[in-house]
Amino acid sequence: MEYHNPVLLKETVDGLNIKPDGVYVDVTFGGGGHSREILRRLGPNGKLFAFDQDEDALANAIDDDRFVLINENFRYIKRFLRFYGARNVDGILGDLGVSSHQFDVPERGFSTRFDAGLDMRMSQKNDLNAYKVVNEYDDANLRRVFYDYGELKNAPALSRTIIEARQHRPIKTTEELKEVLAKYLPERVRNKVLAQIYQAIRIEVNQEMDVLKEFLEQSLEILNPGGRLSVISYHSLEDRLVKRFMKNGMFEGEPERDFFGNYSVPFKTIGKLIVPTDEEIKINNRARSAKLRIAEKI
Repeated sequence: MEYHNPVLLKETVDGLNIKPDGVYVDVTFGGGGHSREILRRLGPNGKLFAFDQDEDALANAIDDDRFVLINENFRYIKRFLRFYGARNVDGILGDLGVSSHQFDVPERGFSTRFDAGLDMRMSQKNDLNAYKVVNEYDDANLRRVFYDYGELKNAPALSRTIIEARQHRPIKTTEELKEVLAKYLPERVRNKVLAQIYQAIRIEVNQEMDVLKEFLEQSLEILNPGGRLSVISYHSLEDRLVKRFMKNGMFEGEPERDFFGNYSVPFKTIGKLIVPTDEEIKINNRARSAKLRIAEKI
């Protein structure tokens, strides 16, 4: 199974500041590139847990006594680590979004390049798929999806057009969806707008924003003091959540100040935002929008 090179491999794993006998988690296993690098740096008493909800990723499982691969969504990180007897860990790595493999398998429906059934599920166990979002959501919910997750200002027009079209027949494939929305896809911005539309539907199908929030909150609970959180995001919605949580441990508002006007925060950020070099982007085009942030639990 073809999985491309892991993005920001050295920088992301360096960010974990790995201790040879530590316990670490890779919550987005995929092709296993980041996990293999973590294992390479761990000693014989170290331990690595990895999560991936996609059944395809199981084919890449690593044969190593120090390694456990958990076929679940990382929103359940705390529950499953406890099941395996790990209440606290020394570092957590997350490479968010869709894997290269998922983009490259046409029938998964993630890529704008292929015609496929409206699916976009990261786990085939999920009930909700892109077909249901496109064909069953009412106007208010479709607008919400396109506006909140695609940041599309013409969300009302997109929603109305879809609802009108599906009254005649269901919209079953990605190509049919493109045909329905063709008037909103002028050639000069076609790829950009399509990417925003696909992103919006995909985020809704997989509840990506809710999952990310739950994961970050649990990470704070299970990290040991001095433990590191190393997260790669690929679009502004994810990056804003990660940046804000690492800054003050909250997604909205500001932490309360004490009598002296000081406020305590759970993390200290490590270094500045890291982005791929031009050389890495040439080798791996998926890296072009990657942003890496690293924080240490205080």
